[in-house]
Amino acid sequence: MQLTEKHREYWSKNLRMTAILLFIWFVVTFVVGYYARDLSFNFFGWSFAFWMGAQGALIIYVIIIWYYARYMNNLDRVYDVHEGEED
Repeated sequence: MQLTEKHREYWSKNLRMTAILLFIWFVVTFVVGYYARDLSFNFFGWSFAFWMGAQGALIIYVIIIWYYARYMNNLDRVYDVHEGEED
């Protein structure tokens, strides 16, 4: 099956957003953990590293999932590949 320019553009936007969100996930998961000792400022009464490990990372993961689902639903509608009720 030959991909059209529209398919390539859709896939390119999908991959770009996935790469950006994976980079954010990587920073939150590994970079913040690696530099935890250096991130010793006070944040809501706890050290920032402890707060990120206990609550912050989970909140960011949920935001990443929510944003990706929203972005892909909008992208699917723009490229007319969305699921749902028939028009």
